[in-house]
Amino acid sequence: MKTNLHYIIVWIALIFTCFLTSADSITKNKEKFVVVLDAGHGGHDSGNLGSGYKEKEIALKIVLEVGKKLEENKDIKVIYTRKGDKFVTLRGRAKIANDAGADLFVSVHCNAHNSAAHGTETFVLGLHANQRNFEIAKKENEVIFLETDYQKHYEGFDPNSPESLIGITLMQEEYLEQSIRLARLVEDSFKFKRKRNSRGVKQAGFWVLHNTYMPSILIETGFLTYKKEGAYLNSKNGQSKMSSSIIEAIFAYKKNLDQNIGENIYEEMTPTDSNETTHTTLVYDNIVFKVQIAASSRDLEPKSYNFKGLTEISKVNVGGLYKYYYGNTSDLNEIRRLEAIAKQKGYTSSFVVAFEDGEQIKLSEALKTSSN
Repeated sequence: MKTNLHYIIVWIALIFTCFLTSADSITKNKEKFVVVLDAGHGGHDSGNLGSGYKEKEIALKIVLEVGKKLEENKDIKVIYTRKGDKFVTLRGRAKIANDAGADLFVSVHCNAHNSAAHGTETFVLGLHANQRNFEIAKKENEVIFLETDYQKHYEGFDPNSPESLIGITLMQEEYLEQSIRLARLVEDSFKFKRKRNSRGVKQAGFWVLHNTYMPSILIETGFLTYKKEGAYLNSKNGQSKMSSSIIEAIFAYKKNLDQNIGENIYEEMTPTDSNETTHTTLVYDNIVFKVQIAASSRDLEPKSYNFKGLTEISKVNVGGLYKYYYGNTSDLNEIRRLEAIAKQKGYTSSFVVAFEDGEQIKLSEALKTSSN
């Protein structure tokens, strides 16, 4: 009973935190694509000191280089959580991003471990899949202990407790797909263009990611405790190359959004969009399938001219993020046909989603229900 009460208190505190953000913040700066760059640690918080290097200094140099390049693009607005050696609270970092109505939040760090571990890792929010991921999240979350009155601002949250991480993942769930997409772009660039050892995209319970209401990632650029990698990250050449990968990933992510939705884009429908093609029906009772073709901060009318001629477009607004869907059917074979059409039209990352009683559910769960 006591344990259940603890969960309830934590959850209420987190829900309350969500509503502290001004409601009109999501409408700010929408004429530009807003990227918030977060250099981890700072001030009296040095981060890890593997091999004698300071995480806070390396993270800041990488972030400043990323920001400088992004600022050259007139369609991008860059906001920094810090541009110098100052301490910023975790809640302060999240507030900067939320108040800006940011489209992306990118936090940069350096890793540490008491082994020969080395390589890059990019995290999105989620329950730790293993003890190693929990330890990384725990290390970053423990920064709250350096804040004045941390008990007041993080009441009910204990970085050392796996149970405290259970509720925080739900806040970022709506942005998880986009966060994973960006994280994958970052890691692919590290691996294939910079020839770094990539440890992949992972999920862990980082507080700062939970409290940002937009696609968010935390990049561990390497292990300072691995002497060779620490020297690389501390060098101008290493910082430049890591910055280049992050820059390329952000540009690629934005390009994908720009290609997926746009005003006054019209193409004649191909014959495959008609009902002339016959197929065997596979109808699922009480389930509605749709094809998610895009997710963006841009609010567009669900008209065919905005979506490359596709008709039957619907949208939903979740915390300032608009999700756009094509089609509406209980027939799995039909929605697969529409998915193929969407991909032909250029929505190469589109995918099928399922709804039951108006609520989105996992596709795998929908397919377990009975079909006619």
